[in-house]
Amino acid sequence: MQDSADIPASTPMDDWFDALSRPTGSPGGGAASGVMLAIAASLMSMVGGYSDGDARASECVDRLARTRAEALQAVEADGIVSASFGAALALATDDPSRDERVRDAAVEAARSAARVGLIGVGMLQEVRVLVEAGNPHIVVDLAVATEALLAGLSGASLNVRANLQIARRHGSPTAEVADLEAVIDRVTVARREVGQIIDELSSRID
Repeated sequence: MQDSADIPASTPMDDWFDALSRPTGSPGGGAASGVMLAIAASLMSMVGGYSDGDARASECVDRLARTRAEALQAVEADGIVSASFGAALALATDDPSRDERVRDAAVEAARSAARVGLIGVGMLQEVRVLVEAGNPHIVVDLAVATEALLAGLSGASLNVRANLQIARRHGSPTAEVADLEAVIDRVTVARREVGQIIDELSSRID
């Protein structure tokens, strides 16, 4: 097994970050939010792995491996959705199909961002466990993981809201996206709790 210290940091992330830096929108902010969640899940797994002797932490590690995989799947899916959304927005303004295509693509993009947000909401249970059962000597890593979780949640929420705004502008009925408004509310509640946990972890470091 290759030691993690021997794995170049630029492989294969460099290619993905290069794609993110380009003015194509695919990947974009939604995918970046998913990456933040994957980073959070990875760091939290490390904390759980260092927390020997507590079954709760070990169970966390198993769940977080699945969460990280789910987040990365959401990143890939969001990149595809972003490309379709960009293509719809690029249609000529006099194209008779533009409003419908932009509306549908915006709703799809909002649903993709909502998927990312709900993955982050689900990670709250793991944070709660690790706050209690995590190795206190690496509380800083848990704090960094929690900051990454907050960033992922915030990014997902912003993307859902922005995409819904575009969808409404192009004629999307409110009833069609009511479930997405509910997701925004859930993410908002989660962000508030994560912020409180960050404050608690920071106080342990000071």
